[in-house]
Amino acid sequence: MFPLVATAALIVVSMGSTTWWGPLITGNHGWVVPDDLWGTLTAAQRLVHLDVAGLYTRTTGLVGFPGAAVILVPVAALIDAAGMSLRLPGAHNLHPAAWLLAGPYEMAISAVVLFAADALGERLGADRPKRAVLAAASAMAVWCVSAEWGHPEDAVGVGLMLFAVLALSRRKAPRSAWLMGAAIAVQPVVLIALPLILVALEPRRVAGYLIRAAAPAVILLGAAAAANWRATVHAVSNQPNWPGVDHPTPWASLAPHLSGGAVAAGPFRVTAIGMAFVAALILGRHFSAERGRAWSPQTLQEFLWWTALALGLRSVFEPVMVAYYLWPVLAVAVIAAARHWSRLVATSILVTVITFGSQVSWRGPWAWYAAMIAGLAVTLFLARLPRRLARLPQRLARRTLSPAPPGT
Repeated sequence: MFPLVATAALIVVSMGSTTWWGPLITGNHGWVVPDDLWGTLTAAQRLVHLDVAGLYTRTTGLVGFPGAAVILVPVAALIDAAGMSLRLPGAHNLHPAAWLLAGPYEMAISAVVLFAADALGERLGADRPKRAVLAAASAMAVWCVSAEWGHPEDAVGVGLMLFAVLALSRRKAPRSAWLMGAAIAVQPVVLIALPLILVALEPRRVAGYLIRAAAPAVILLGAAAAANWRATVHAVSNQPNWPGVDHPTPWASLAPHLSGGAVAAGPFRVTAIGMAFVAALILGRHFSAERGRAWSPQTLQEFLWWTALALGLRSVFEPVMVAYYLWPVLAVAVIAAARHWSRLVATSILVTVITFGSQVSWRGPWAWYAAMIAGLAVTLFLARLPRRLARLPQRLARRTLSPAPPGT
């Protein structure tokens, strides 16, 4: 019930804010729709027409794996059948009719992460009120990645990765591997979580898990590379980003420079995966006695927290940051906090603050970056707040409300 209600609220509020009261507040004559979605929709439309060679050519802006376009094929086919244009919103396209189909669809598929969060919350032992708060906090965070920025592949990828973790916690390694493979094919950022998953597996299962997890991405990427090798390799290996458009970080000066003022983010993302292996080595100590059996809620909570930390390393090492890059950390951290009210409430509040605060357009390599990284660090701290500190407000409240002993 909770993810369903959160999904409905997300769609209604987001569609209203983009087409109705949002333009009224900002004074825009056109709808306030996410710009990034249209390139991926164009790539999906090319798949509808079996133009695999055009996936990574100009106007699509696709730099991840082809799964990002595959998940939009149904709505792209519907838009194409209706004769609607995928021309970029702007002065000559103030009210893009395609948004009326694409908006609800991309937010509906983004909600996979809400259902994953609720399933994990239930597995952690969170009661219904906690799961309601978890759904609300998760939906506000998903708003950033879907309605504001138009990247449903991030939400779908992280959602599938979370379902893979849930399956692994129940000793369903083959199912977990296929879910992880689908997640990687849609959004390769979830590769950061793969080292953590591998240390939680029995050694004899690692090879089979890797083969299944690699298969979907290898098939899709192989098809794209066979159709247009040069464009595919350039986009996927370099993963260009633009410091003049987004938020440059102190790492931007060290990143390889590309044409058009872009820098290559790919090498730094490989560094983040390497750091995730270090986190996996630390986490591996906790799983020496857990391998081969179902995880306890405490073990699952520990795994989710370390996954959030590993995803946070991506933001630390990014040469150019965008607000929705913060989202995977927030999405996983708030689930890790779901078992205890003090952690959940504090983390949910901070997730909301970071989600909306990250939309500001500060410039310079330090101001926005430093504030957001500090926010992520505090979020991770609150999600793992020691029990004695988490219970401090309750103890103080009991002392304040308890009657004074006679004679005092």
